[in-house]
Amino acid sequence: MSEIIVTDTEPLVQITLRVNDVMHTASAPTRRLLSDFLRHELRLTGTHVGCEHGVCGACTVLVDGTPMRSCLMFAVTAQGHEITTVEGLAEQVVDAETGTVTPTMSPVQEAFIECHGLQCGFCTPGFLTTITAYLRENPDPTETEAREAIAGNLRRCTGDQHRVTAVHRAAEGRKGVGGAPLVILPRPTSPLDISNPSPSINASLRAAPAKGLAQTKRYHSVRCCKHAPSQSEHRPRP
Repeated sequence: MSEIIVTDTEPLVQITLRVNDVMHTASAPTRRLLSDFLRHELRLTGTHVGCEHGVCGACTVLVDGTPMRSCLMFAVTAQGHEITTVEGLAEQVVDAETGTVTPTMSPVQEAFIECHGLQCGFCTPGFLTTITAYLRENPDPTETEAREAIAGNLRRCTGDQHRVTAVHRAAEGRKGVGGAPLVILPRPTSPLDISNPSPSINASLRAAPAKGLAQTKRYHSVRCCKHAPSQSEHRPRP
C-alpha cells in the first residue's frame, strides 16, 4: 500500500515501479501521469511526450509486455506491473569465456538504423516499443500486417516505407535469418510535387488519414481506455 505524504501544496504518494527490471521508488502526486513520472521522477527521458491525448503514440511503453500510452495512465496504477521503456529494449549479451555482460541493440533497434526507419527521432521510441511487442505476437508479418501494426503511431518527418522494411528486417533478426540486404528506397532529391498527383496517389492520400484514425481508435479501445484518467483529472502541462 502506498504511503501518503502531506505537503503544503498537493499530497504526494510513494510510488514503487519495476521499470526495465529495476525497482524504483519516488514521491509524486496521485494524478501524475506515467509518462511524466518516467521522465521527471525517474529521469528516463527516452519516453517522449507529444500530444498528451493518446493519439500520436510517442509515449508508448510496454506494461507487462503490452503497448500502452503512458500519457493516458496514472503512475500509481502501474504499481505491481512490469514497465519497459525504450531504454530497456537493449539485449544483454554474456561472453561465455569471461562472463562479461555487454548491452547490445535489439533486432528492432538495429533494423531501424539499417533501414533508415527514423529521421528526427521524436516518434522513434513509440515505434520501437510497439513493434517489439507486435513481433512477439506475429513474428512473420506480411507487408499489409506490418503497415497495420504501425498505423496507430503518427510520424511527422517521413512516410512508412522504411519503417515497414524495418519491421521485416527485425522479424528476420529475431529468427536469426541472414541473407541479402533488403532494398532500401532512395531518399528523394527534390520535394514531392503533389499539386497534380496521379489517381493512385490521390486515393492513398484520401485513405491514409481515415485508416490511421480508425487504427488509433481501435488501439485505444483495446489497449488504453481502462487506464485512462478522466477529463476532469487530466491537467494541462504548465
